[in-house]
Amino acid sequence: MKCTVYIETTIPSFYYEVRDDPEMIARRESTRRWWTNERQNYELVTSAYVIGELRRGEYPGRDDALSLIQHLPLLELTPAIEEIAKSYVDRHLMPTGEMGDAYHLAAASCHGCDFLLTWNCRHLANANKARHLAGVNIELGLPIPIITTPDLLLTETYDAPG
Repeated sequence: MKCTVYIETTIPSFYYEVRDDPEMIARRESTRRWWTNERQNYELVTSAYVIGELRRGEYPGRDDALSLIQHLPLLELTPAIEEIAKSYVDRHLMPTGEMGDAYHLAAASCHGCDFLLTWNCRHLANANKARHLAGVNIELGLPIPIITTPDLLLTETYDAPG
């Protein structure tokens, strides 16, 4: 059985990133490399939260980003996800105000995703939050998705020396 990867908004966004500073180019290339070479090793899912975030605003690549994930299964949005997201904010795991990050994490946790793939290293793929997330999810009786970037979810193999 393949591991499940929740595709968060920044993944299709960076696939079509147009900014030309080195960090943005590196993230775009890493995202494309993962999407081309690795995605078939996983069961990919996303949510209506991602679709909504991608649809907001006008930016280059918006329609392409939406098209990239249009065939991915959407996780069911349940009242439990709303409650879990609120718990993340109440427990200071996710920021107050815009709830997008809390919803992504709640959806991935509630549906038992193995990974949450993102370039949001401030609120999601942040090693300083991993222990806090584990504690909250254990308290809530939820599995703990591994939150990571495409760079860290590569399955490279190496020949043994000799």
